[in-house]
Amino acid sequence: MKKYSRIFKYLQFHTTNIVLYFIFSVLSIVFGLISFAGLIPFLNIIFKKEKVELVKPSSTFDVLKYINYEIGTYIQIHGTIYALGLICIIIISAVFLKNLFYYLSFYVLSPIKMNVVTRLRAELYHKLLQLPIGFFTEQRKGDVMSRMTNDIAEIETSVVGTLEGLIKDPLNVLVILIALIWISPALSLFLFIFLPITGFIIGRISRSLKKDSNISAIKLGELLSTLEETLTGLRVIKAFNAEKLLKEKFVATNDDLFHIRNRIQIRRDLASPLSEFLGVMVLCGILWFGGNLVLANHSGGLEADGFIMYIILFSQIIQPAKSLSTSFYNMQKGSAAIARIEEILQANVKVDENTNGVQMLSFNHAIEFKNVSFSYEEVTILKNINLKIEKGKTIALVGSSGAGKSTLADLVPRFHDVTGGELLVDGVNIKDYSLHSLRKQISIVTQEPILFNDTIANNISLGKPNASQAEIEQAAKVANAYNFIQQKEEGFATNIGDRGNKLSGGEKQRLTIARAVLKNPPILILDEATSSLDTESERLVQDAINNMMQNRTSIVIAHRLSTIRHADEIIVLQKGEIVERGTHDVLMQNNGMYKRLVEMQEVK
Repeated sequence: MKKYSRIFKYLQFHTTNIVLYFIFSVLSIVFGLISFAGLIPFLNIIFKKEKVELVKPSSTFDVLKYINYEIGTYIQIHGTIYALGLICIIIISAVFLKNLFYYLSFYVLSPIKMNVVTRLRAELYHKLLQLPIGFFTEQRKGDVMSRMTNDIAEIETSVVGTLEGLIKDPLNVLVILIALIWISPALSLFLFIFLPITGFIIGRISRSLKKDSNISAIKLGELLSTLEETLTGLRVIKAFNAEKLLKEKFVATNDDLFHIRNRIQIRRDLASPLSEFLGVMVLCGILWFGGNLVLANHSGGLEADGFIMYIILFSQIIQPAKSLSTSFYNMQKGSAAIARIEEILQANVKVDENTNGVQMLSFNHAIEFKNVSFSYEEVTILKNINLKIEKGKTIALVGSSGAGKSTLADLVPRFHDVTGGELLVDGVNIKDYSLHSLRKQISIVTQEPILFNDTIANNISLGKPNASQAEIEQAAKVANAYNFIQQKEEGFATNIGDRGNKLSGGEKQRLTIARAVLKNPPILILDEATSSLDTESERLVQDAINNMMQNRTSIVIAHRLSTIRHADEIIVLQKGEIVERGTHDVLMQNNGMYKRLVEMQEVK
């Protein structure tokens, strides 16, 4: 049951509701038994028309004899018709109370089930926000989405949805078994021999469900990944006539998913008919064995009315037993989804929020790398980096792809933590700062503009949600975005679509710059912010960047070396190490790697 520990943890917040559910369930079961118990005196009245001598039982625990005695006494006083009326009233009242408490049990259980799923979904999303960026480079986006959607839904239906059955059905079975033992211990002994056998058979069939469910979830993740890649790369797919290739890939995965899910469904659907068939087999055994006890009519044997009551009660155990076996199958299927969710929830958060850390209220002096190294998955990306970035200076990072430029910049906002050496900000180890306060001092403009399906105003104010309209407009002006925004039909209230696809590349990049400007941080990280733009857009964006960089400490990653000629210092990286450093003029005189890069781009 350890794999369900998180579900049980959520249930702790609903102790009162669980107790009420238990009480209502017991009352529902008890009144259900009373409604069936009322049939015995009814049958006695109908079939035993001759008068019999009434003998009061020595103990009220002999329930059937006590009921017969009381009904017989009532008949002698009030007559048969009145007795039938009383029995009908008792049965109707019992059935009413049974269903009333049955409804109340659902009434208190429903918020428990919904809350468990809501908490699980919220905790998973919160963990996704906490996980380091490196975690997602190892995961398919579609697989993460599958865990957030399909696996949560599977837990909702297969695990949380069976909470009712896991409490009420065993309780129902237990109460009925106690009643059966009370009526006939000898016949119940026969029952206890065969019930474990049926449980064993059902358990053997359900074992493979967890494995198949896990494979199914993986296949669904692959399917969603293919779909996500298709939607984002549709222009390339059409341009290269790759529709057939993607279609074959999708169909193959889809067919695999069909066969796996079909196999799972067949086994799950087997639970109910199999448990009913095994239950009827046991019932027939009871009919034969119990019939012998009645016919033998020896001391300790069953009387006819007791045997009828026994059969009626046992028939009521079949349905909860069926439901319980189905719940067991569902739990096995849902356990695979829980395991996939737990894989994310238990993932190591390598960059922790230091809740007791120093609050970084301002940036005053310098960012300093001291013998910094960084490795990921046993691959060394940065080695022995020594670099000091004074406040107000612009540092440019250049080098070939894979040299470690983006990784070095990502260490400053702690997207990764150094694995060797120290990274200091104003003389304090970056890990000693509160993560939130550290990132509050930094803005980033990336090569690919990251925008959200929202209005222009909300995208600009992402880092400052309480910004006034005047502040948003001023940031747009600094970013050279104000004019094109005003030309939109709804201005700043214009929705820009998924990933900002209603805007051009230059417009999207200027919005990200406006977002960074509005946050107004002392530290800027510009990751090849103009490399994907046309000449005209690049000029507008570069002007916006120049406006934004004034009086700020900037770390600029650039492939277009013409944009960083005026940087205070240029750092040249190769294979994770600093191979050259200096101003543009100094590096050109050194006749080294930087000069070769410049000449390759024909920078004059």
